[in-house]
Amino acid sequence: MTDLLPSVIVETNPQPDAAIIWLHGLGSDGHDFESLVPALSLSPDLGVRFVFPHALKRSVTINGGMEMRAWYDIYEMTLERKVDMANIDESYYQIEALIEDQIKQGISADRIIVAGFSQGGVIAYQAMLRTKHTLAGVLALSTYLVNGDAVPESADCINGQTPILIHHGSQDPIVAPVLGTQARDLLVSKGFSVSYQSYPMPHSVCPEQVDDISVWLNERLA
Repeated sequence: MTDLLPSVIVETNPQPDAAIIWLHGLGSDGHDFESLVPALSLSPDLGVRFVFPHALKRSVTINGGMEMRAWYDIYEMTLERKVDMANIDESYYQIEALIEDQIKQGISADRIIVAGFSQGGVIAYQAMLRTKHTLAGVLALSTYLVNGDAVPESADCINGQTPILIHHGSQDPIVAPVLGTQARDLLVSKGFSVSYQSYPMPHSVCPEQVDDISVWLNERLA
């Protein structure tokens, strides 16, 4: 049994019937997107549990081996993004355990959204592709897809028709915009249900984007 990652929990209703598991980026923690919850303006009719897990601390090669919260080690900052797949596997299983925990607490899998920013988005993609549960949606922010050769046809994936929303900044100096469009194009070519939006921003989140996320979440969980 995988130990559950410590998480920041925010509930919009005392009896939530939906959950959003939101994964932070490199060097951050579960508090990173906590303050965004009110700005998402979710319908008062919705009862949503936000789960913001803290990644484990590990040495990160591109940052001189410094130890920080990270979902996986990154060996080099190239477009190929050589990463530690063993770390990614470990993090995927940790997120799968959080999904299972929400189901045990009475939330149906098809009321669970997995979201992730940057490194967290990489793991969100992995969760979508590898979980045995049909999710309500996947939100991939300023991120990229690893191990593309392993992406199945949508017909062979339980989340083959699960809505995927990809957001990326056109001025992103950390995760090049082409990595976002490459993920989009690969998933579309495999038959997945993908929406893509770009914003004139760097490696961050902007107000217009938050409004669009709000619309999407309200639609997905209505």
